[in-house]
Amino acid sequence: MRRRIMPIATALAVVLSSAALAAGVAGPASADSAKVLPVKAVGDMVVDGTHQRVYVSDPTGNKIVVTDYAGAVQATLTGLSGVTGLALSADSGQVYAAVKNDNRIVSVETATYTQTASYPLGVAPGDLEVVDGRIWFAHGTDFGSLDVSGAEPVVHLAQRGDVDFGGSGTFLASDPAVPGVLAAGNGGALAVYDVTADGATLRTKGSMDTGVKQLDLTPDGSQVLTSWGDPEFGYGIGAYSTTDLGEQAGYPIDAYPNAVRVAPDGSVAGGSSSWYEPDVHIHRPGDPAPVREYDFPNTGNSSGADTLVDGALAWAPDASRVFAVSENTFGTYTLRALTDPTKELPTLKVSAPSKSDRAKKLTVTGKLTSKTPLAAGSSLTVTRTDIESPDGKALAAVTTKADGSFSFTDTPPAGGKVTYQVSYAGDATHASVAGHDTVEVSRKATALSLTNNGKVYSYGKDVSFTAHLGTTYKNRTVEIYADPFGSDKPKKLLKSAKVNSHGNVSATVDMTRDTTVTAVFAGDARYAAKTANSTAYAKVKISTSVSKHYKTGKIGSRTYYYFRKNTDPVFTTSMSYYAGRKQRFQLQVYYQGSWYDSGSEYFALGTNGKSVVSLEAPGESGIRARMRSSYINDSSGDTVNSTTHGAWKYLTFTN
Repeated sequence: MRRRIMPIATALAVVLSSAALAAGVAGPASADSAKVLPVKAVGDMVVDGTHQRVYVSDPTGNKIVVTDYAGAVQATLTGLSGVTGLALSADSGQVYAAVKNDNRIVSVETATYTQTASYPLGVAPGDLEVVDGRIWFAHGTDFGSLDVSGAEPVVHLAQRGDVDFGGSGTFLASDPAVPGVLAAGNGGALAVYDVTADGATLRTKGSMDTGVKQLDLTPDGSQVLTSWGDPEFGYGIGAYSTTDLGEQAGYPIDAYPNAVRVAPDGSVAGGSSSWYEPDVHIHRPGDPAPVREYDFPNTGNSSGADTLVDGALAWAPDASRVFAVSENTFGTYTLRALTDPTKELPTLKVSAPSKSDRAKKLTVTGKLTSKTPLAAGSSLTVTRTDIESPDGKALAAVTTKADGSFSFTDTPPAGGKVTYQVSYAGDATHASVAGHDTVEVSRKATALSLTNNGKVYSYGKDVSFTAHLGTTYKNRTVEIYADPFGSDKPKKLLKSAKVNSHGNVSATVDMTRDTTVTAVFAGDARYAAKTANSTAYAKVKISTSVSKHYKTGKIGSRTYYYFRKNTDPVFTTSMSYYAGRKQRFQLQVYYQGSWYDSGSEYFALGTNGKSVVSLEAPGESGIRARMRSSYINDSSGDTVNSTTHGAWKYLTFTN
């Protein structure tokens, strides 16, 4: 509540003013997935196909996060200071982890995620590989082995022999299908070792690019692949013969290659750190052209997309997925499961007329293409979705011609948005794919009206709004919404009901604010949707009480409040509250038979909706005046109600 002084002579007036249709090409039916990883960094990752789990080490967070194939966290293994390299035992029973800051390797049981052993090494381990049961680990610019098959673990260090590895660490590579072979490299040096005996025997050594971030061995044992090569075509995955490490034709990749992993069937997954190009590239063995590429989205705040973490690629053992970890500009890491990586992703284009008449035949055309052409007569399923078949209705299957094109006709029984989806199920070398296009099928227009538009009501009056719906096909339901003025009150559904036999349905609105009422007919198979609006207006509730007078009495037919000439009258106005609202205090003086404006001023309402104004006494008798409080739409600080004037209060001053 506030009290203000307003001189009678003050004259202060304050006025404040205040759809598209397009052909679609969809992705594979088995969708890729992505889940944010609760990690601060990524050291390594390994996939347990037996239990369908992905292990990701976090050397900054000193933990290993275990997820399922969809990226949902299943376990978190903590207390592993600087944990980096990971490797899986041949039977998938144990995951070995290099705990770099503690100079040890730990063993974790994959069925229970419990640590079963800890093996001190005396050096800080890095990259890990398991070959014929022995655990090989990088340490500095060298590597060693850990044999846990006997009664006591046996550790051998410094196994690189006559090879000058440089850089800050050593990368290792092996393949379960190639027993007794280990590849190692870093700092531009590369070597292949025979590890069938107790120790590593150098078979051959050579050179590679110094930008390599990862190595892998092909399952036929013929090549070592490096994450950065120097093929004739520029950037790419390097390939080196395991016989003499002679450089062979590799796999071209745009931008900056930073990962390589080989599947059990020989398929190659190459990664690259690229903002504006694909991030993961899948190649068939020996084929320089990718069979599949994956481009990460942009989840950060830069112009470029998320990028692949160095070395963060891993195959599911059945080659059904490639797992990758990306990082955005906020430092958020995401595990991405990329499905059907070894299959070509065909393109299926569908083209339908943008418009058509209901119950008339139309023709849909399209084309199914792929890098490796599909056979003529490939079967495609067709589904029509419309207002009467929202879950889709299967139409007759269609087959492709020799060039992959197809066409079919249909007579749409329902109007409105009609979608034709064409799907290809895929085969051994091609992923599934679907495409769609939408037709706007004509419908008749119906009538819809709503009462009370433009009417003004007293505050709090319950007003019935009646919607009238004309002719329709099957749908006789109308929804009625109320949207009060002001951002603090949202649009609200008042009623959803079928109209009566006269086509009418009504809903009641409590008119405390100006309100737009909307009636909506959603349409049906033969009649188009329709909307009708009615805006009705509500006054505010307003009253004023007078105090400090010594009596009341009549002057003519009017009741006056009598004040001594030196007494300040006090007026308390109560008004419907709204944040920031002000009442307009208007004063008029009676002179020679007429009322003259003496001024007006706006006073803020308290949160209780009250405003107290004290009028400065004139100091002389014989003066007659009157005042009233008003809400003026816009000028009173808001526009949620209609202009409302309170009653005049009459006063006179005496000795």
